[in-house]
Amino acid sequence: MVTGESLPVHKAPGDQVIGATVNASGTLRVRATKVGSDTALAQIVALVQQAQNSKAPGQRLADKAAFWLVLVALVGGVGTFLVWLAAGASVQTALLFAITVVVITCPDALGLATPTAIMVGSGLGAKRGILFKNATAIESSARIDTVVFDKTGTLTKGEPEVTEVVVDDFDHDRVLALAGALERESEHPLADAVVRYVDATDVPRLRATRFRNVTGIGALAEVDGHQVAIGNRRLMESEGVTIGELGARRDEIASGGRTAVFVAVDGRAVAVIGIADAVRETSAAAIAALHQAGIRVAMLTGDNRATAERIAEELGIDDVIAEVLPEDKAHQVQQLQAQGRTVAMVGDGVNDSPSLVQADVGIAVGAGTDVAIEAADVVLMRSDPLDVPVALTIGRGTLRKMRQNLGWAVGYNAIALPIAAGVFEPAFGLVLRPEVAALSMSGSSFLVAVNALLLKRLRLPAQPADG
Repeated sequence: MVTGESLPVHKAPGDQVIGATVNASGTLRVRATKVGSDTALAQIVALVQQAQNSKAPGQRLADKAAFWLVLVALVGGVGTFLVWLAAGASVQTALLFAITVVVITCPDALGLATPTAIMVGSGLGAKRGILFKNATAIESSARIDTVVFDKTGTLTKGEPEVTEVVVDDFDHDRVLALAGALERESEHPLADAVVRYVDATDVPRLRATRFRNVTGIGALAEVDGHQVAIGNRRLMESEGVTIGELGARRDEIASGGRTAVFVAVDGRAVAVIGIADAVRETSAAAIAALHQAGIRVAMLTGDNRATAERIAEELGIDDVIAEVLPEDKAHQVQQLQAQGRTVAMVGDGVNDSPSLVQADVGIAVGAGTDVAIEAADVVLMRSDPLDVPVALTIGRGTLRKMRQNLGWAVGYNAIALPIAAGVFEPAFGLVLRPEVAALSMSGSSFLVAVNALLLKRLRLPAQPADG
Protein backbone atom coordinates (compact mmCIF):
# COMPACT_ATOMS: atom_id res chain seq x y z
CA MET A 1 0.00 0.00 0.00
CA VAL A 2 2.76 2.45 0.91
CA THR A 3 5.78 1.65 -1.25
CA GLY A 4 3.88 1.07 -4.48
CA GLU A 5 6.01 -1.91 -5.52
CA SER A 6 4.43 -3.95 -8.29
CA LEU A 7 6.02 -7.32 -7.49
CA PRO A 8 6.46 -9.22 -4.18
CA VAL A 9 9.57 -8.47 -2.13
CA HIS A 10 11.20 -11.26 -0.13
CA LYS A 11 11.33 -10.60 3.61
CA ALA A 12 13.48 -12.49 6.11
CA PRO A 13 13.66 -12.46 9.93
CA GLY A 14 14.71 -9.01 11.13
CA ASP A 15 13.38 -7.13 8.08
CA GLN A 16 10.95 -4.25 8.49
CA VAL A 17 7.40 -4.43 7.13
CA ILE A 18 4.79 -1.70 6.84
CA GLY A 19 1.14 -1.93 7.92
CA ALA A 20 -1.27 -3.07 5.16
CA THR A 21 1.48 -5.13 3.52
CA VAL A 22 0.06 -8.27 1.89
CA ASN A 23 1.75 -11.54 2.81
CA ALA A 24 1.90 -13.59 -0.41
CA SER A 25 3.00 -16.96 1.01
CA GLY A 26 4.19 -18.66 4.18
CA THR A 27 3.61 -17.75 7.82
CA LEU A 28 4.22 -14.19 8.96
CA ARG A 29 4.90 -13.12 12.53
CA VAL A 30 5.56 -9.43 13.20
CA ARG A 31 6.23 -7.16 16.15
CA ALA A 32 4.45 -3.78 16.19
CA THR A 33 7.15 -1.17 16.75
CA LYS A 34 5.01 1.86 15.90
CA VAL A 35 1.35 2.47 16.78
CA GLY A 36 -1.13 5.34 16.58
CA SER A 37 0.33 8.62 15.34
CA ASP A 38 3.74 7.01 14.78
CA THR A 39 2.54 4.67 12.02
CA ALA A 40 3.29 5.29 8.35
CA LEU A 41 -0.42 5.71 7.56
CA ALA A 42 -0.91 8.31 10.32
CA GLN A 43 2.08 10.27 9.02
CA ILE A 44 0.64 10.22 5.50
CA VAL A 45 -2.70 11.55 6.80
CA ALA A 46 -0.84 14.32 8.63
CA LEU A 47 0.98 15.25 5.41
CA VAL A 48 -2.33 15.41 3.54
CA GLN A 49 -3.88 17.69 6.17
CA GLN A 50 -0.81 19.93 6.17
CA ALA A 51 -0.89 20.31 2.40
CA GLN A 52 -4.66 20.98 2.37
CA ASN A 53 -4.29 23.74 4.92
CA SER A 54 -1.52 25.43 2.93
CA LYS A 55 -3.36 25.30 -0.40
CA ALA A 56 -4.61 28.74 -1.45
CA PRO A 57 -8.30 29.01 -2.41
CA GLY A 58 -9.13 29.76 -6.04
CA GLN A 59 -9.75 33.38 -6.91
CA ARG A 60 -13.23 34.11 -8.27
CA LEU A 61 -12.48 36.98 -10.63
CA ALA A 62 -15.96 37.11 -12.16
CA ASP A 63 -17.66 37.34 -8.76
CA LYS A 64 -15.41 40.23 -7.74
CA ALA A 65 -15.97 41.98 -11.05
CA ALA A 66 -19.75 41.56 -10.74
CA PHE A 67 -19.61 43.05 -7.24
CA TRP A 68 -17.78 46.14 -8.48
CA LEU A 69 -20.06 46.42 -11.51
CA VAL A 70 -23.09 46.65 -9.23
CA LEU A 71 -21.41 49.57 -7.49
CA VAL A 72 -20.63 51.13 -10.88
CA ALA A 73 -24.29 50.73 -11.88
CA LEU A 74 -25.57 52.38 -8.72
CA VAL A 75 -22.96 55.15 -8.58
CA GLY A 76 -23.20 55.65 -12.35
CA GLY A 77 -26.99 55.96 -12.19
CA VAL A 78 -26.87 58.53 -9.41
CA GLY A 79 -24.01 60.38 -11.09
CA THR A 80 -25.82 60.46 -14.44
CA PHE A 81 -28.96 61.82 -12.78
CA LEU A 82 -27.04 64.61 -11.00
CA VAL A 83 -24.96 65.55 -14.07
CA TRP A 84 -28.03 65.90 -16.28
CA LEU A 85 -29.81 67.96 -13.64
CA ALA A 86 -26.75 70.17 -13.36
CA ALA A 87 -26.74 70.52 -17.16
CA GLY A 88 -30.26 71.94 -17.02
CA ALA A 89 -32.24 68.87 -18.09
CA SER A 90 -35.63 68.11 -16.62
CA VAL A 91 -36.04 65.64 -13.81
CA GLN A 92 -37.82 63.27 -16.20
CA THR A 93 -34.93 63.34 -18.71
CA ALA A 94 -32.30 62.94 -16.00
CA LEU A 95 -34.22 60.05 -14.47
CA LEU A 96 -34.57 58.39 -17.92
CA PHE A 97 -30.83 58.39 -18.46
CA ALA A 98 -30.17 57.25 -14.87
CA ILE A 99 -32.55 54.29 -15.17
CA THR A 100 -31.02 53.33 -18.53
CA VAL A 101 -27.53 53.31 -17.00
CA VAL A 102 -28.63 51.05 -14.13
CA VAL A 103 -30.39 48.64 -16.52
CA ILE A 104 -27.59 48.49 -19.11
CA THR A 105 -24.89 47.87 -16.51
CA CYS A 106 -26.79 45.12 -14.68
CA PRO A 107 -24.03 42.44 -14.44
CA ASP A 108 -26.13 39.51 -15.69
CA ALA A 109 -23.75 38.60 -18.51
CA LEU A 110 -20.72 39.03 -16.27
CA GLY A 111 -22.31 36.93 -13.54
CA LEU A 112 -23.16 34.19 -16.05
CA ALA A 113 -19.77 34.26 -17.81
CA THR A 114 -18.05 31.85 -15.44
CA PRO A 115 -20.89 29.61 -14.10
CA THR A 116 -22.25 28.73 -17.55
CA ALA A 117 -18.83 27.70 -18.86
CA ILE A 118 -18.12 25.74 -15.66
CA MET A 119 -21.50 24.00 -15.90
CA VAL A 120 -20.96 22.92 -19.51
CA GLY A 121 -17.34 21.89 -18.83
CA SER A 122 -18.38 19.79 -15.83
CA GLY A 123 -21.10 18.10 -17.87
CA LEU A 124 -18.66 17.40 -20.69
CA GLY A 125 -16.31 15.77 -18.19
CA ALA A 126 -19.13 13.71 -16.65
CA LYS A 127 -19.93 12.21 -20.05
CA ARG A 128 -16.38 10.87 -20.19
CA GLY A 129 -16.44 9.70 -16.56
CA ILE A 130 -14.36 12.64 -15.28
CA LEU A 131 -15.49 14.23 -12.02
CA PHE A 132 -14.31 17.79 -11.34
CA LYS A 133 -14.92 18.40 -7.65
CA ASN A 134 -15.14 22.19 -7.95
CA ALA A 135 -14.75 25.12 -10.34
CA THR A 136 -11.22 25.77 -9.16
CA ALA A 137 -10.19 22.28 -10.34
CA ILE A 138 -11.38 23.06 -13.88
CA GLU A 139 -9.64 26.45 -13.95
CA SER A 140 -6.39 25.06 -12.55
CA SER A 141 -6.32 22.11 -14.97
CA ALA A 142 -6.23 24.59 -17.86
CA ARG A 143 -2.85 25.93 -16.71
CA ILE A 144 -1.05 22.58 -16.26
CA ASP A 145 2.29 22.27 -18.05
CA THR A 146 3.65 19.18 -16.24
CA VAL A 147 1.85 15.92 -15.44
CA VAL A 148 3.38 13.53 -12.90
CA PHE A 149 2.10 9.94 -12.98
CA ASP A 150 2.31 7.30 -10.30
CA LYS A 151 3.27 3.99 -11.93
CA THR A 152 1.67 1.00 -10.22
CA GLY A 153 -2.09 0.90 -10.71
CA THR A 154 -2.12 4.11 -12.73
CA LEU A 155 0.04 3.65 -15.83
CA THR A 156 0.21 -0.09 -15.16
CA LYS A 157 -2.40 -2.65 -14.14
CA GLY A 158 -0.78 -3.26 -10.75
CA GLU A 159 -0.52 -7.01 -11.18
CA PRO A 160 2.24 -9.16 -12.74
CA GLU A 161 1.82 -10.62 -16.22
CA VAL A 162 3.99 -12.85 -18.38
CA THR A 163 5.73 -10.68 -20.96
CA GLU A 164 7.86 -13.29 -22.74
CA VAL A 165 8.74 -16.97 -22.81
CA VAL A 166 12.18 -17.93 -24.17
CA VAL A 167 12.51 -21.67 -24.92
CA ASP A 168 15.82 -23.44 -25.60
CA ASP A 169 15.71 -26.72 -27.59
CA PHE A 170 12.35 -27.86 -26.20
CA ASP A 171 8.75 -27.86 -27.42
CA HIS A 172 7.16 -24.50 -26.57
CA ASP A 173 3.68 -25.83 -25.79
CA ARG A 174 5.14 -28.64 -23.72
CA VAL A 175 7.03 -26.12 -21.58
CA LEU A 176 3.84 -24.15 -20.97
CA ALA A 177 1.87 -27.28 -20.06
CA LEU A 178 4.51 -28.44 -17.54
CA ALA A 179 4.99 -24.95 -16.06
CA GLY A 180 1.25 -24.37 -15.75
CA ALA A 181 0.72 -27.67 -13.93
CA LEU A 182 3.40 -26.85 -11.35
CA GLU A 183 2.36 -23.22 -10.80
CA ARG A 184 -1.29 -24.15 -10.23
CA GLU A 185 -0.18 -25.68 -6.94
CA SER A 186 1.57 -22.48 -5.80
CA GLU A 187 0.06 -19.46 -4.01
CA HIS A 188 2.72 -17.00 -5.19
CA PRO A 189 1.54 -13.97 -7.25
CA LEU A 190 4.14 -14.74 -9.92
CA ALA A 191 2.72 -18.26 -10.16
CA ASP A 192 -0.74 -16.77 -10.73
CA ALA A 193 0.68 -14.76 -13.63
CA VAL A 194 2.09 -17.91 -15.24
CA VAL A 195 -1.17 -19.81 -14.74
CA ARG A 196 -3.23 -17.01 -16.34
CA TYR A 197 -0.85 -16.97 -19.31
CA VAL A 198 -0.96 -20.75 -19.75
CA ASP A 199 -4.74 -20.93 -19.37
CA ALA A 200 -5.10 -18.40 -22.20
CA THR A 201 -3.41 -20.88 -24.59
CA ASP A 202 -4.62 -24.20 -26.01
CA VAL A 203 -1.98 -26.40 -24.34
CA PRO A 204 -3.19 -29.57 -22.57
CA ARG A 205 -3.91 -29.29 -18.85
CA LEU A 206 -1.61 -31.55 -16.82
CA ARG A 207 -1.55 -32.34 -13.12
CA ALA A 208 1.39 -31.99 -10.74
CA THR A 209 2.24 -34.35 -7.86
CA ARG A 210 4.80 -34.23 -5.08
CA PHE A 211 4.70 -30.42 -5.11
CA ARG A 212 7.25 -28.72 -2.87
CA ASN A 213 7.59 -24.98 -2.31
CA VAL A 214 11.07 -23.64 -1.53
CA THR A 215 10.46 -20.25 0.10
CA GLY A 216 12.10 -17.33 -1.67
CA ILE A 217 13.60 -19.26 -4.57
CA GLY A 218 10.92 -21.33 -6.35
CA ALA A 219 9.01 -24.61 -6.42
CA LEU A 220 9.39 -28.25 -7.57
CA ALA A 221 6.97 -30.99 -8.62
CA GLU A 222 6.57 -34.11 -10.70
CA VAL A 223 4.47 -33.55 -13.84
CA ASP A 224 3.59 -36.23 -16.39
CA GLY A 225 6.63 -38.31 -15.43
CA HIS A 226 9.08 -35.37 -15.48
CA GLN A 227 10.86 -33.59 -12.63
CA VAL A 228 9.96 -29.90 -13.10
CA ALA A 229 11.48 -26.93 -11.27
CA ILE A 230 10.58 -23.25 -11.61
CA GLY A 231 12.51 -20.55 -9.80
CA ASN A 232 15.53 -18.30 -9.70
CA ARG A 233 19.22 -19.07 -10.21
CA ARG A 234 19.62 -20.18 -6.57
CA LEU A 235 17.03 -22.91 -7.04
CA MET A 236 18.73 -24.10 -10.21
CA GLU A 237 22.09 -24.27 -8.44
CA SER A 238 20.67 -26.09 -5.41
CA GLU A 239 19.06 -28.70 -7.69
CA GLY A 240 22.15 -29.10 -9.87
CA VAL A 241 20.37 -27.84 -12.99
CA THR A 242 22.41 -26.94 -16.06
CA ILE A 243 21.49 -23.40 -17.14
CA GLY A 244 23.50 -23.09 -20.34
CA GLU A 245 22.82 -20.23 -22.74
CA LEU A 246 19.57 -19.34 -20.98
CA GLY A 247 21.60 -17.65 -18.24
CA ALA A 248 22.47 -14.79 -20.60
CA ARG A 249 18.84 -14.46 -21.71
CA ARG A 250 17.74 -14.39 -18.08
CA ASP A 251 20.20 -11.54 -17.35
CA GLU A 252 18.98 -9.66 -20.41
CA ILE A 253 15.35 -9.91 -19.28
CA ALA A 254 16.22 -8.93 -15.69
CA SER A 255 18.21 -5.89 -16.84
CA GLY A 256 15.01 -4.55 -18.39
CA GLY A 257 13.26 -4.40 -15.03
CA ARG A 258 11.41 -7.69 -15.40
CA THR A 259 11.44 -10.69 -13.08
CA ALA A 260 12.94 -13.72 -14.83
CA VAL A 261 12.43 -17.33 -13.68
CA PHE A 262 13.93 -20.52 -15.06
CA VAL A 263 11.91 -23.58 -16.05
CA ALA A 264 13.90 -26.79 -15.68
CA VAL A 265 12.83 -30.26 -16.82
CA ASP A 266 14.71 -33.37 -15.65
CA GLY A 267 17.77 -31.42 -14.53
CA ARG A 268 18.12 -29.11 -17.55
CA ALA A 269 16.96 -25.53 -17.92
CA VAL A 270 14.66 -25.39 -20.95
CA ALA A 271 13.05 -21.95 -20.72
CA VAL A 272 13.07 -18.54 -19.11
CA ILE A 273 9.81 -16.76 -18.33
CA GLY A 274 9.79 -12.95 -18.08
CA ILE A 275 7.19 -11.47 -15.71
CA ALA A 276 6.43 -7.79 -15.16
CA ASP A 277 3.75 -5.35 -14.14
CA ALA A 278 1.88 -4.87 -17.43
CA VAL A 279 1.22 -1.43 -18.89
CA ARG A 280 -2.41 -0.38 -19.35
CA GLU A 281 -3.56 -0.47 -22.98
CA THR A 282 -4.23 3.29 -23.18
CA SER A 283 -1.15 4.55 -21.28
CA ALA A 284 0.96 5.13 -24.40
CA ALA A 285 -1.88 7.01 -26.12
CA ALA A 286 -2.32 9.16 -22.99
CA ILE A 287 1.37 10.14 -22.90
CA ALA A 288 1.35 10.88 -26.64
CA ALA A 289 -1.75 13.10 -26.26
CA LEU A 290 -0.11 15.04 -23.42
CA HIS A 291 3.06 15.56 -25.45
CA GLN A 292 0.95 16.77 -28.37
CA ALA A 293 -0.61 19.34 -26.04
CA GLY A 294 2.88 20.58 -25.09
CA ILE A 295 2.80 19.06 -21.60
CA ARG A 296 5.88 17.46 -20.03
CA VAL A 297 5.34 14.03 -18.44
CA ALA A 298 7.15 12.57 -15.44
CA MET A 299 6.76 9.30 -13.53
CA LEU A 300 7.05 9.20 -9.73
CA THR A 301 7.11 5.78 -8.09
CA GLY A 302 8.26 3.87 -5.04
CA ASP A 303 9.15 0.90 -7.25
CA ASN A 304 12.74 0.00 -8.19
CA ARG A 305 14.55 2.07 -10.83
CA ALA A 306 15.03 -0.70 -13.38
CA THR A 307 11.30 -1.39 -13.56
CA ALA A 308 10.45 2.32 -13.64
CA GLU A 309 12.89 3.04 -16.47
CA ARG A 310 11.58 0.09 -18.50
CA ILE A 311 8.01 1.45 -18.25
CA ALA A 312 9.19 5.00 -19.02
CA GLU A 313 11.09 3.89 -22.11
CA GLU A 314 8.12 1.88 -23.34
CA LEU A 315 5.73 4.82 -22.94
CA GLY A 316 8.03 7.69 -23.91
CA ILE A 317 7.95 9.42 -20.51
CA ASP A 318 10.31 12.41 -20.14
CA ASP A 319 11.47 12.14 -16.50
CA VAL A 320 11.70 9.20 -14.08
CA ILE A 321 11.88 9.52 -10.29
CA ALA A 322 12.01 6.06 -8.67
CA GLU A 323 12.37 4.46 -5.23
CA VAL A 324 10.59 7.40 -3.56
CA LEU A 325 8.87 7.25 -0.16
CA PRO A 326 5.38 8.81 0.29
CA GLU A 327 6.64 11.92 2.12
CA ASP A 328 9.30 12.39 -0.56
CA LYS A 329 6.68 12.22 -3.34
CA ALA A 330 5.10 15.44 -2.09
CA HIS A 331 8.57 16.98 -1.82
CA GLN A 332 9.36 16.04 -5.42
CA VAL A 333 6.15 17.73 -6.61
CA GLN A 334 7.08 20.75 -4.51
CA GLN A 335 10.47 20.92 -6.24
CA LEU A 336 8.83 20.98 -9.66
CA GLN A 337 6.55 23.80 -8.50
CA ALA A 338 9.60 25.69 -7.22
CA GLN A 339 10.95 25.55 -10.79
CA GLY A 340 7.91 27.53 -11.91
CA ARG A 341 5.94 24.56 -13.21
CA THR A 342 2.19 24.06 -12.79
CA VAL A 343 1.88 20.41 -11.81
CA ALA A 344 -0.88 17.81 -12.02
CA MET A 345 -0.30 14.61 -10.03
CA VAL A 346 -2.05 11.40 -11.09
CA GLY A 347 -2.21 8.53 -8.57
CA ASP A 348 -4.36 5.86 -6.98
CA GLY A 349 -2.83 4.80 -3.66
CA VAL A 350 -2.59 5.95 -0.08
CA ASN A 351 1.08 6.65 -0.73
CA ASP A 352 0.10 9.16 -3.45
CA SER A 353 -2.23 11.22 -1.24
CA PRO A 354 0.28 13.83 0.04
CA SER A 355 1.52 14.51 -3.51
CA LEU A 356 -2.07 14.69 -4.84
CA VAL A 357 -2.83 17.47 -2.37
CA GLN A 358 0.51 19.22 -2.90
CA ALA A 359 0.04 19.38 -6.69
CA ASP A 360 -1.80 22.27 -8.33
CA VAL A 361 -4.31 19.67 -9.52
CA GLY A 362 -4.58 16.22 -7.93
CA ILE A 363 -6.09 13.55 -10.20
CA ALA A 364 -7.14 10.20 -8.70
CA VAL A 365 -8.20 7.13 -10.66
CA GLY A 366 -11.62 5.82 -9.68
CA ALA A 367 -10.28 2.37 -8.79
CA GLY A 368 -7.89 3.92 -6.28
CA THR A 369 -8.14 4.11 -2.50
CA ASP A 370 -10.69 6.28 -0.69
CA VAL A 371 -7.84 8.37 0.76
CA ALA A 372 -6.50 9.22 -2.71
CA ILE A 373 -9.97 10.04 -4.07
CA GLU A 374 -10.68 12.28 -1.08
CA ALA A 375 -7.36 14.11 -1.52
CA ALA A 376 -7.76 14.69 -5.27
CA ASP A 377 -9.42 17.58 -7.14
CA VAL A 378 -10.38 15.43 -10.14
CA VAL A 379 -11.50 11.78 -10.17
CA LEU A 380 -11.24 9.56 -13.26
CA MET A 381 -14.16 7.19 -12.76
CA ARG A 382 -13.06 4.84 -15.59
CA SER A 383 -9.49 4.58 -14.23
CA ASP A 384 -8.23 5.24 -17.76
CA PRO A 385 -4.93 7.19 -18.19
CA LEU A 386 -6.28 8.56 -21.49
CA ASP A 387 -8.81 10.57 -19.47
CA VAL A 388 -5.96 12.70 -18.08
CA PRO A 389 -5.39 14.61 -21.38
CA VAL A 390 -9.18 14.69 -21.80
CA ALA A 391 -9.57 16.40 -18.41
CA LEU A 392 -6.84 18.95 -19.19
CA THR A 393 -8.36 19.63 -22.63
CA ILE A 394 -11.75 20.26 -21.02
CA GLY A 395 -10.07 22.59 -18.52
CA ARG A 396 -8.37 24.57 -21.29
CA GLY A 397 -11.55 24.78 -23.35
CA THR A 398 -13.59 25.88 -20.34
CA LEU A 399 -11.10 28.58 -19.36
CA ARG A 400 -11.05 29.83 -22.95
CA LYS A 401 -14.86 30.15 -22.94
CA MET A 402 -14.74 31.88 -19.56
CA ARG A 403 -12.28 34.44 -20.89
CA GLN A 404 -14.35 34.97 -24.04
CA ASN A 405 -17.49 35.48 -21.96
CA LEU A 406 -15.75 37.84 -19.54
CA GLY A 407 -14.26 39.78 -22.44
CA TRP A 408 -17.65 40.15 -24.09
CA ALA A 409 -19.41 41.11 -20.84
CA VAL A 410 -16.81 43.74 -19.92
CA GLY A 411 -16.58 45.06 -23.49
CA TYR A 412 -20.34 45.28 -23.80
CA ASN A 413 -20.62 47.31 -20.60
CA ALA A 414 -17.71 49.55 -21.58
CA ILE A 415 -19.42 50.45 -24.86
CA ALA A 416 -23.02 50.53 -23.64
CA LEU A 417 -22.45 52.57 -20.47
CA PRO A 418 -21.53 55.91 -22.12
CA ILE A 419 -24.36 55.49 -24.65
CA ALA A 420 -26.84 54.81 -21.85
CA ALA A 421 -25.58 57.81 -19.90
CA GLY A 422 -26.36 60.06 -22.88
CA VAL A 423 -22.76 61.06 -23.60
CA PHE A 424 -23.45 61.09 -27.34
CA GLU A 425 -26.91 62.74 -27.10
CA PRO A 426 -25.76 66.39 -27.47
CA ALA A 427 -23.56 65.70 -30.51
CA PHE A 428 -25.41 62.90 -32.31
CA GLY A 429 -28.83 62.78 -30.68
CA LEU A 430 -28.14 59.17 -29.69
CA VAL A 431 -30.43 58.13 -26.84
CA LEU A 432 -30.94 54.60 -25.48
CA ARG A 433 -34.34 54.04 -23.91
CA PRO A 434 -34.65 51.77 -20.80
CA GLU A 435 -36.67 49.09 -22.63
CA VAL A 436 -34.01 48.88 -25.38
CA ALA A 437 -31.32 48.71 -22.70
CA ALA A 438 -33.18 45.83 -21.04
CA LEU A 439 -33.39 43.94 -24.33
CA SER A 440 -29.69 44.46 -25.08
CA MET A 441 -28.78 43.36 -21.58
CA SER A 442 -30.84 40.18 -22.04
CA GLY A 443 -29.29 39.64 -25.46
CA SER A 444 -25.82 39.91 -23.95
CA SER A 445 -26.69 37.24 -21.38
CA PHE A 446 -28.10 35.05 -24.17
CA LEU A 447 -24.88 35.33 -26.19
CA VAL A 448 -22.82 34.38 -23.13
CA ALA A 449 -24.93 31.27 -22.55
CA VAL A 450 -24.78 30.23 -26.23
CA ASN A 451 -21.01 30.71 -26.33
CA ALA A 452 -20.66 28.49 -23.25
CA LEU A 453 -22.83 25.79 -24.87
CA LEU A 454 -20.49 25.78 -27.88
CA LEU A 455 -17.97 24.15 -25.54
CA LYS A 456 -19.79 20.89 -26.25
CA ARG A 457 -18.15 20.94 -29.69
CA LEU A 458 -14.69 20.75 -28.08
CA ARG A 459 -12.47 18.15 -29.76
CA LEU A 460 -11.29 15.62 -27.18
CA PRO A 461 -8.78 12.75 -27.45
CA ALA A 462 -10.63 9.76 -28.88
CA GLN A 463 -12.03 7.15 -26.53
CA PRO A 464 -10.62 3.62 -26.78
CA ALA A 465 -12.56 1.19 -28.92
CA ASP A 466 -13.89 -0.73 -25.90
CA GLY A 467 -14.88 2.49 -24.08
